[in-house]
Amino acid sequence: MSFILETDRLLLRPPRAADISKLVPLIGDFDVSKNLSRVPYPYTEDDGSAFIVTITKAIAAGTDYAFAILLKPDVFLGLCGVHPDRGWEFGYWLGKAYWGQGYATEAGRRVVSFAFEELKAETLKASWVHDNPASGRVLAKLGFQPVGEGEIACLSRGATVNCHLVELDRATYITRKMAA
Repeated sequence: MSFILETDRLLLRPPRAADISKLVPLIGDFDVSKNLSRVPYPYTEDDGSAFIVTITKAIAAGTDYAFAILLKPDVFLGLCGVHPDRGWEFGYWLGKAYWGQGYATEAGRRVVSFAFEELKAETLKASWVHDNPASGRVLAKLGFQPVGEGEIACLSRGATVNCHLVELDRATYITRKMAA
């Protein structure tokens, strides 16, 4: 099952093979990949192809909901998703040229809404690495609350890094939605 979501500025759709040539240079920037746990550095076209194959199967199985973030009509910015098979993990990334313009928050709001309203999630979990406070601010804008600290293995850094753990539950989501 495939979903297409929209916001005022963005189109969110499943990633596809045609995205690889745009995805690779954006996520292949170390300033981007160092903030993600499962992304190697350097990131190659083979990595992008393998990702598209894996994510396409997971989307079809209903175990992953990943969305290419496109500035309408068709400028590839990054990815956002919710992963039920990973304990309802929420995550996103944008190419560096698109940071600080509200795209992560805008895409995140729509995917969070999708997770709670269409997938019936009860709690979403996320984390942000200690040296990326901008991501923490995005997650806070989405309503995520701190629940602790931990460590994650960061493939691109080749090391374990400290991270902040955050969660957003259904009740908080509904309260924030009604207040908006």
